[in-house]
Amino acid sequence: MSRLKKAPLPYLRAFEAAGRHGAFIDAAKELDLSASAISHAVKNLEDQLGMRLFQRTTREMVLTREGALLLEHVQRGFDEIQQGFQRLQTEQSRPLRVHTAPSFANQWLLPRLATFVREHPQIDLRLSASTDYARFEQDDFDLDIVYGEPRPSLYEKIPLAVEELTPLCSPALAAQIRLPEDLYQQTLIQCDVQLYQWKGWFEANNLTPPRQYGLRFDRSFMAISAAVDGLGVVLESRLLAERELQRGTLVCPLIDSTKEIHYIGHYLVHPRQQHHAGFEIFKGWLLRELGLQQPPNAG
Repeated sequence: MSRLKKAPLPYLRAFEAAGRHGAFIDAAKELDLSASAISHAVKNLEDQLGMRLFQRTTREMVLTREGALLLEHVQRGFDEIQQGFQRLQTEQSRPLRVHTAPSFANQWLLPRLATFVREHPQIDLRLSASTDYARFEQDDFDLDIVYGEPRPSLYEKIPLAVEELTPLCSPALAAQIRLPEDLYQQTLIQCDVQLYQWKGWFEANNLTPPRQYGLRFDRSFMAISAAVDGLGVVLESRLLAERELQRGTLVCPLIDSTKEIHYIGHYLVHPRQQHHAGFEIFKGWLLRELGLQQPPNAG
């Protein structure tokens, strides 16, 4: 076993070529070496192994039983190495494929994407958004950012930021809202696919939920946009509305007098084994942008 560990790669390459061609001269032409160099490499390998690999005569050179066995394994090893190189080249050339929930993409990811592209121009990024789960084997995605608790699977699942739901509205509308009861006089915008809706917020704040609401949407980014336009008050995640809050087009009129709803709204899901060179780069960037070093726990 110790002798095998000492066998250098050039010896094995010379042996493989000689064994495949059945002649030192042909092996030398392939490797751009002299026939003497091939012969010396094979002889050194035989000395280290302590066995004959070729049966030589004046007319022919034939592999011994041990030589044939070794040749089979060496060729298999070289094939694996070649496949590894090809795999690396393929992975480097193909895009990093990211699937995400639509509102997360529109409200949080896209406003930050310029930073990632500027810092990592070598990564060809392909982004797709839908409410469906990514089927990694069939859809060829590398990772998925999903809304809500992912269904059970063998994939890695990382909870992302703990989000805070609170009423949001335009500054002009906020002037009319001083107490939680003032919401009864407002148009309440509801997102039908949201995990926690107005009913839950009213109950969490010991208030009777309204019987009807003014506007309903099936995407958070549309509900947020409607609130920016002054169409009503939306119950939304401050994470998803971060850009509008920073710009001042949305405000939190009751942030100091009511209870927020805290929950983990989004999860990162991906196969446990990843081969794309850009995967860890994107994953690390995503977690850092969310202010995460370790996966959070819902509070």
